[in-house]
Amino acid sequence: MPVTLVNPAGLPAIDAYRQVSISSGSRLVFVAGQVAWDAEGTTLGEGDLAAQVEQCYRNIGTALAEVGGTFEDVAKLTFHVVDWTPDKMPQLMEGISRGAAATGAVSAPPATLLGVAALDIPEHLVEIEATAVLD
Repeated sequence: MPVTLVNPAGLPAIDAYRQVSISSGSRLVFVAGQVAWDAEGTTLGEGDLAAQVEQCYRNIGTALAEVGGTFEDVAKLTFHVVDWTPDKMPQLMEGISRGAAATGAVSAPPATLLGVAALDIPEHLVEIEATAVLD
């Protein structure tokens, strides 16, 4: 596996992600920000943050599979959430849990959460981009 995840002593251990990823692979994969679209471009889970996060994970999984990767190869995730407030954390975590279950993701790579005013269309509540490393 080209990605090793670490929680260094002296930094908080966060359940949802690890603080550091060490990559040893030879190919970087940058997955464009994924939204809650199906293959036809229809938005799924309108108004439901957890459902949209799950669909984003499914889309990232599809993109990675196309190039021979899985979520185990992900070195970094970036979440862009519309009108973020801390009270949305349970919905976000539910979506991550459902997305991980749907894609077989067991790792928790470093992640960044950004609150944004809007995304491409009003129906999209979240966009997730991934960086992966493949051997």
